Amino acid sequence: MPSGELVHVFVPVPLENERQSVEIVSITTSLSENPAFEATIDEEQKYGNRFWHATVPTTDGAPIIVEALYRVTRHIYGKDAVTRSRELNDAERQELALFLRANSRVAVDHPVLDPILSEIHSGFPENQRVDGASIARGIYDWVVDNIEYKKVGSGWGNGDTFWACNERYGNCTDFHSLFISLARTSDIPAKFEMGFPIPMDRPAGSISGYHCWLNFYLPETGWFPVDASDAFNYPERREIYYGTQPTDRIHFTTGRDLRLGPDHRDRALNYFIYPYVEVDGVRHKGPVDSRFSYVVI
Repeated sequence: MPSGELVHVFVPVPLENERQSVEIVSITTSLSENPAFEATIDEEQKYGNRFWHATVPTTDGAPIIVEALYRVTRHIYGKDAVTRSRELNDAERQELALFLRANSRVAVDHPVLDPILSEIHSGFPENQRVDGASIARGIYDWVVDNIEYKKVGSGWGNGDTFWACNERYGNCTDFHSLFISLARTSDIPAKFEMGFPIPMDRPAGSISGYHCWLNFYLPETGWFPVDASDAFNYPERREIYYGTQPTDRIHFTTGRDLRLGPDHRDRALNYFIYPYVEVDGVRHKGPVDSRFSYVVI
């Protein structure tokens, strides 16, 4: 870390919601030895994401170490748990409008999506009433059947609709960005959620990387959980991942193009799951090493 420069450190904190309760057991850091160090738990206003935010006006150039320990209780969320149709208040209508807009890598109402949507609609029987639920299921089936989960070369992993349309492979971010683009273009609000997978076959261990999923909204169901990339990887669970969010994950952040308050000066984050550091208002270009582990209790 450069010495003598203003540093801001942002570390995501798991979200509290109907699917999980969160206790922040401890957040410790080597910065606490610095008399000018300040840290708070903040919330960005657009999506309500929480993060630990440290400010250091001057540093000695030593590595910054942050260790966060959370106790999370997860609840299975499925078709029978979603909010049923009711009159929405103004805040809920504004939220739905937010999840119909394009993001920098999530196209909406773009010609690149037209052939896919045409193919989806052509699969409906002529006498079938094509409503939002039918379209959403058609999008799910198309994405699971036509996008391959693999990590080859470069370009995958950015959650880029155009990449997924053109290359037809990627990781969970690419699967779900394409789904969200197709849903929003079909006037179905859809939101991107990101966290970490928790293996259910081991009581403890390390976590190699993030996982993401999505929820779409229909008046008759409320927010409806979907995991298209896990449906590809575990085809025997395809029906489970359409309408059920298991407990095998921890939800950290929602949304794309994230700005973490007034002290976040550089460009918006494509998504936020790993620690983010700025030095004098510019994204830190050096390595930011992260390690994650879990214990099931």
